[in-house]
Amino acid sequence: MSPPPLFKQGTSARVKGIFFSLIAIMLLVVDARMHMLHWVRQAANSVLYPVEMLVLAPRDVANDIGTYFERLSVLETENAELKRTQLAQALEIQQGRQLSSENLQLRQLLGASQKLAVKSLMAAILYDARDSFTRRVIVNRGHHHNVTLGQPVIDEKGVIGQVTRIFPLTAEVTLLTDKDQAIPVQIQRNGLRSVLYGKGQSGNLEMRVPSNADLKVGDILVTSGIDGTYPTGLLVARVSLIDHNAASTFDRIVCVPLAGIDRHKEVLILLIDTPIAARPSDENPKPPKVNRRITRDTSEPKKDPPEQVNKAQL
Repeated sequence: MSPPPLFKQGTSARVKGIFFSLIAIMLLVVDARMHMLHWVRQAANSVLYPVEMLVLAPRDVANDIGTYFERLSVLETENAELKRTQLAQALEIQQGRQLSSENLQLRQLLGASQKLAVKSLMAAILYDARDSFTRRVIVNRGHHHNVTLGQPVIDEKGVIGQVTRIFPLTAEVTLLTDKDQAIPVQIQRNGLRSVLYGKGQSGNLEMRVPSNADLKVGDILVTSGIDGTYPTGLLVARVSLIDHNAASTFDRIVCVPLAGIDRHKEVLILLIDTPIAARPSDENPKPPKVNRRITRDTSEPKKDPPEQVNKAQL
């Protein structure tokens, strides 16, 4: 009697293992000798590739998420470091630009000093004067540096002002734009002379010329030298506006200073003697007036006139 189908046993597992092992060895030998299974592997790889990607997708997503947060943390750290570096470099760049600007100005000042026929002294502006209604600055040169009253102060572009007060180690410089300052100038193009006056807080200069004067916007004004304070030919200002007034015989001329009055920190003081010359006397002085008074001597007796004496005798 045969056993029920559920309990029927086929070929043993050992036989199956030996069988499939022999088939595998045979396929290996055939593939190694004849390379017949190359196309089979290519086809199997093409069929199984989508399945492999589908199975590996969760792992790749998890790796990408971890990599994203890791890179985000690294980028935030690098960004913070770059910002700190940028700030440090920005400070260095600004200081470098300032130093370059000061270096350029110093070179130009030295060049202006070499061109001048008079001695000059370099000075640094310390601060503005306390009075907000005036245009004055304090420099770090004074009486101990041979600075005297009235000496001109310039930069590489033109006249800034003149020394108006002296201390042992500092000096006060009144700028051209001060309302109490005046400087004799002449037009560089045609030599026409005039006087420039400061306008105070506006930072401009003004002068009056006849209406028929040969003057154009853009004309350059230089020092005329007739005051004995400023050397001849120093740049002063440029004409920016010509205001014609029909009711007056003079035009109002507004000028812009050429010097860096409000920009630079270093200036040149021209060490020239600026004595106040005595006023010359007239060529034909008038004789002084003498008050003549006729006095009568009362010590002698009064005498009658000759005619009266003759009448008495008669």
